[in-house]
Order: sequence, then C-alpha cells, then structure tokens
Amino acid sequence: MIFRYTALATVLAALGLSASPTRSDEYPTLNVAQVCHGITNQSDLQEGLGTVSFDQCAQAEQDDRDTMIKEWSAFSADDKRHCIAEATVGGESSYTELVTCLEMARDVRALHRQAGDQKQTSDQTQQNVSSRQRKHS
Repeated sequence: MIFRYTALATVLAALGLSASPTRSDEYPTLNVAQVCHGITNQSDLQEGLGTVSFDQCAQAEQDDRDTMIKEWSAFSADDKRHCIAEATVGGESSYTELVTCLEMARDVRALHRQAGDQKQTSDQTQQNVSSRQRKHS
C-alpha cells in the first residue's frame, strides 16, 4: 500500500502535480509558457492566417484566468478538481482549456437540473389530469 502511494506521488510529481487534493476554493496557477510557445510556433506555419505572438497568447491566457476567477464560485468542487486535472495533464497547461471545461460542466449540470424540473412538472400535470378524470368518472 505504501509502495503504491509512493509510486503515485512520484508519477504526479514528475508531471508537476500534487498528490494531495487541491482545495476547491484555491485558484490554480498554471504555467502557460509551453502552450503559448506551441501556439506561436504553429501560427507561423499557417499561411494566410495572422500570426500569434507569445505575448498575445499569454495575454489571452491571463484574460481567461481573470474570467475563471470571476466565475469560480459558480463551479462545483468536483468539476474544479476534474477540470484542473484535465487542463494540466500532459505537461501543457491552459486557462482557456480550464475555463472551457468548467463552463461546460456547469452548463451541463444546469441542463440536467432543468430537464429534471420539466419532467417533475410534467409528471405533476399528468397526475392532476388523472386525478380530475377519476373524479368525473
């Protein structure tokens, strides 16, 4: 058991992650340099499209971080843990990916709640109709 935990901690440390759970009220700090270098290098290869400088990419990532901080309380702790892990796996970290994941998870939860509310309303309406039909029979 101790060997497995040690092995897991070693792998997570190699990936730059922590073996201890992240507190859901803390904003993650991501190193976006690697992803911005990749975007900058790829934009040079795309003819006809505007190039993206490293500074432009870094500013866009900072804007997405600011958005994440503003919306942080709207995200569940489970979604925060999942999306932080997803946005940091593989060595490249991106606030754009993190915010997208968090917003999609929040919106899916809202749609599921809305669908549940509509089903409950529909079920109640059907029960009321059935009740009225029995009274008139």
